[in-house]
Amino acid sequence: MKRQTYDGVVLAAPVSVPYVRYSMETAHWWIARALRDTLNTAGIAPQDLDGLSISSFSLFPDTPVGLTQHLGLSPRWLDTVPTGGASGVIALRRAARAVQAGDVDVVACVAGDTNRIDSFRTLLSGFSRFSMDATFPYGFGGPNASFALLMDAYMEEYGTSREDFGRIAVAQRANALHNPDALMKTPLTLDQYMDARMISDPIALFDCVMPCAGSEAFLVMREDDALRRGLPFARISGTIERHNAFADDPIQLCGGWGVDIDELYQMADASPEDIDVLQTYDDYPVISMMQFEDLGFCAKGEGGAFVRSRDLTISGDFPHNTSGGQLSVGQAGAAGGYLGLVEALRQVTDQAGGTQVPHARCAMVSGFGMINYDRGVCSAAAIIQGACT
Repeated sequence: MKRQTYDGVVLAAPVSVPYVRYSMETAHWWIARALRDTLNTAGIAPQDLDGLSISSFSLFPDTPVGLTQHLGLSPRWLDTVPTGGASGVIALRRAARAVQAGDVDVVACVAGDTNRIDSFRTLLSGFSRFSMDATFPYGFGGPNASFALLMDAYMEEYGTSREDFGRIAVAQRANALHNPDALMKTPLTLDQYMDARMISDPIALFDCVMPCAGSEAFLVMREDDALRRGLPFARISGTIERHNAFADDPIQLCGGWGVDIDELYQMADASPEDIDVLQTYDDYPVISMMQFEDLGFCAKGEGGAFVRSRDLTISGDFPHNTSGGQLSVGQAGAAGGYLGLVEALRQVTDQAGGTQVPHARCAMVSGFGMINYDRGVCSAAAIIQGACT
């Protein structure tokens, strides 16, 4: 069946608080900065905000409820979206339906995390029962080993080379050089990618994101309100969300997007050829390649040939992760699940500055999150269309 549209609901006021490698500030501080900036952009006073959606790994032991008290807010609608790299699109979906139903007028969707010296170790120590049982006893303290299993299986199944994955990382680094807030500011060549030290074979240094601190935010509101406030905005053409897809597969070679992608294009009245810019979740290049396939840009197993035949840079024929993505901007915890969506919103409203793709009006953004041993269990995607005031 064709799902209900999101008519009358829009996205506006994209905000990125510049990332830093380490921070002694709390997640509360990072979230508060992004929230303040997105509200200021829209001219909304904190006391007038009636909806709030939060994604964070390092807010613990507080919850978003405690955060409202900490920040002096009193929303009528509150949500927490703990789905990692899929959080941005999933937060958008829930907030848009709440606005559409009239339960709330404006929702601020915010993701942020801090990164102290021991933050990543602390996060991993309690990330999931699968991790505790299946990887920690063997000396693997993080996702590198799990994604090495996925990448190795993908290469074995489809004959993809490390050079193919390297093309994704190199193109994203080229994009990041146009983004003043990207943490990685040195050009990367394919030779450097190939010669990098091995981390967990076949994953090497430039396949891995760098944990950092930062935050991202945007607003969900009625189109009439965006027009009244004079805000550039994007309409929501369609969204999908899927969890624990293909659970019987011995190892993950495709994600939940593949289950619902036809529904997404039908809802958006679009096709892959209509997408001007693509933002995929990129904690590792193999996951971006998987999304190229599952989102319909090439057939399953043809991701390697696809990246060999396309230019993934801002000025290329297939602009991808135009901000530099997490691989070159950094991974600010749960904010990594917002990075692509906030950049997509900037792109289609002509607010992307140095990373702007000319005439970009239709963007797709996809998310992937919550790795449990040999697979990520959360996936989501959205198509948004620019409508500048």
